[in-house]
Amino acid sequence: MELSEVDLVNRDTYVQGIPHEMFEVLRHEAPVFWHEEADGRGFWAVTRYQDVVAVNRDNELYSSARGSALIMDQPEDMLAQQRLMMLNMDPPMHTRYRLLVNKGFTPRTVGHLDERIRELTNDIIDRVSEKGSCDFVVDIAAELPLQVIAEVMGVPLEDRHKVFDWSNRMIGAEDPEYAVAPEAAMEASMELYAYANRLAAEKRASPSDDIISVLLHAEVDGESLSELEFDLFFLLLSVAGNETTRNLISHGMLALIEHPDQRARLLRDPSLLPGAVEEMLRFGTPVMHFRRTASRDTEIAGQPVAEGDKVVIWYVSANRDENVFPDPHRFDVERSPNEHVAFGGGGPHFCLGANLARMEIRALFDAVLRRLPDMELAGPVERLRSNFINGIKHMPVSFTPAPARR
Repeated sequence: MELSEVDLVNRDTYVQGIPHEMFEVLRHEAPVFWHEEADGRGFWAVTRYQDVVAVNRDNELYSSARGSALIMDQPEDMLAQQRLMMLNMDPPMHTRYRLLVNKGFTPRTVGHLDERIRELTNDIIDRVSEKGSCDFVVDIAAELPLQVIAEVMGVPLEDRHKVFDWSNRMIGAEDPEYAVAPEAAMEASMELYAYANRLAAEKRASPSDDIISVLLHAEVDGESLSELEFDLFFLLLSVAGNETTRNLISHGMLALIEHPDQRARLLRDPSLLPGAVEEMLRFGTPVMHFRRTASRDTEIAGQPVAEGDKVVIWYVSANRDENVFPDPHRFDVERSPNEHVAFGGGGPHFCLGANLARMEIRALFDAVLRRLPDMELAGPVERLRSNFINGIKHMPVSFTPAPARR
């Protein structure tokens, strides 16, 4: 492949899988590459591990707020609204808002959920175990993070599939299965906001110890969150709390199926599971990139970058950097060291829910490997049409039927 053939924007490129060959060419020949956009002003594609980590950690030089964390440029009125979401903030504002929700995701707080997560996991497997087949994404991978984030946020369990639908339509706006009209993503966000406000009214009347109740009574600089600020928090937690973990679990199962020797190692020695989870995160990186904007003229790896330029850091490429991960396209449950950047590689925007995600993934694979150890593909894997989320929509599987718990 030649540099002239590189196209990281075309969403069709990702339907058959991540274009790792493109990223390999970029890492070797143009690690800071000026990428044209047909409907935009272009961006710097940063693809090597060391450069991705450096940009990710330097929030003063590479801003999330100036142009948002998303690759497309937005009109100023929409951008002003997006800056009220923590994902699109810079310190010190980002720091103040993050403190509001940190208490819901500390290792100690998350640790209290361990037993409940394991119970939910086994309930999910009970619903499919006797059938001998299922859609792994819809029936298993999507269910656990949906149910867990519902508990953390105080969303009634019966409403979890509403969150699933809104999340699919917002993240999959360019995928024909979810985007029935160009306005689908906006309609989904409006429906989610309306639901968030109904839930807020209930929580104000009857508060509990969930994150929503905390946010409703929180103050930043002496002021309570506005309705819009609360809505954006709800959107971020809803989508980030289920979309990324769902896709990671799906990629993790696919990797185990496609690498039976590695699954056999886990079945022989379940103590390898924590390391296997880290390898799943590296191998199946669910968020492919985030965008930053240069706040002044600078250089990345010797390449001049002008103030205001878009800088897109590709985590999915950094996690396959051969200078950091020997034989990077090999799935190895005992890979060590494994300093992947699936959660962002440090810095102020390091994934808030990393501890919770790891706990969910460990619990689910512990149960699946014990109860459905011979799971195999039973049909084609359908991937999300997106250059942002490394998603799997459907993955039919079969396995030896096993009894549900009684």
